[in-house]
Amino acid sequence: MITVKINLGKERSYSVYIGADLVNLGKTARSFPLGAHILLVSDERVYSLYGEAVKSSLEENDFDVSIACVPQGETSKSLFQVEKLYARCADLKLDRSAAILALGGGVIGDLAGFVASTYIRGINFLLVPTTLLAQVDASVGGKVGVDLPAGKNLIGSFYQPKFVYMDLDTLQTLGPRQIREGLAEIAKHGVIKDEELFSYLEKNIERVGNLDKEVTQFIIERSVRIKAGVVEEDEREEKGKRQVLNFGHTIGHAIEGATEYNKYSHGEAVSLGMVAAAKISEKLGFISGDLVKRIIGLLVAIGLPVKMERVGEDKLWDVLYRDKKVRAGGLNFILPRDIGDVFLTSEVPKKVIKEVLREIEK
Repeated sequence: MITVKINLGKERSYSVYIGADLVNLGKTARSFPLGAHILLVSDERVYSLYGEAVKSSLEENDFDVSIACVPQGETSKSLFQVEKLYARCADLKLDRSAAILALGGGVIGDLAGFVASTYIRGINFLLVPTTLLAQVDASVGGKVGVDLPAGKNLIGSFYQPKFVYMDLDTLQTLGPRQIREGLAEIAKHGVIKDEELFSYLEKNIERVGNLDKEVTQFIIERSVRIKAGVVEEDEREEKGKRQVLNFGHTIGHAIEGATEYNKYSHGEAVSLGMVAAAKISEKLGFISGDLVKRIIGLLVAIGLPVKMERVGEDKLWDVLYRDKKVRAGGLNFILPRDIGDVFLTSEVPKKVIKEVLREIEK
């Protein structure tokens, strides 16, 4: 097992345990100053796979465990589900010594974490991510929240877990699309901060896709450390440094919203957003066409989309300008200068954005 420490000051620092075994989760939880009661939040599918093992491990270590399952998918990141979980917390009379444990992917982590951050102004939050995307993205940084019809993650907060616990064996039950989704985020980390990781993915793409355990542990640890370094410098996105993590997200989120979250997964949308950002950077003269081809080449090798179905320019444009990354009417973009080197700008001409959006349509 590898332990990565996220250093955010005395109160909010926490450890990410990579390669741990679910059997030992209760023992790890017991080493923290937690009360007896834990509300385990999951979706129906993940709970059917791992819920009883997690519950048993916690109960064997003298925790009183209650269960709350929500429907699978992005639609559960809603105020409707938040209210249901608040009601469950109230029925259980959870106090601030209690904990909410999120078992599942990013949707569950975002939803359960938001409830933990706001119920009685904050109770303990434990995170057990079971997808590759959640392990390399939501496990670090403390962003929690839910969606509105107007856009994704428009309601949320920053709230750090007490610990993150990753059993890499949970990845074996993922479908190919879910694996590709996580690899999109890892590729993103390579572009923004780590040419060595990007090259490693290029050279080991077959072993990566097959979830070779040695390769998987390496790329997850590397990604967690990259994101940890960024978050430690700018925990709440107040200095502009954390925004590099939004590479591919400006247009990616717009694609998700314009297609009502049912056409592309988050990773697929981010892949399209990375292609768009790379092309914008090329048109503005910051990178060469060869680098754009290299970024696109890795995404294609992973099996991610680099062209999107026609959405409709007006619809996409409307969602784009409702994004949280809009500042004073201008869109913030993270653009690459090289593999491992990106920068933030809000000075991208609308004409260039529209031209690129047309280029990435099929």
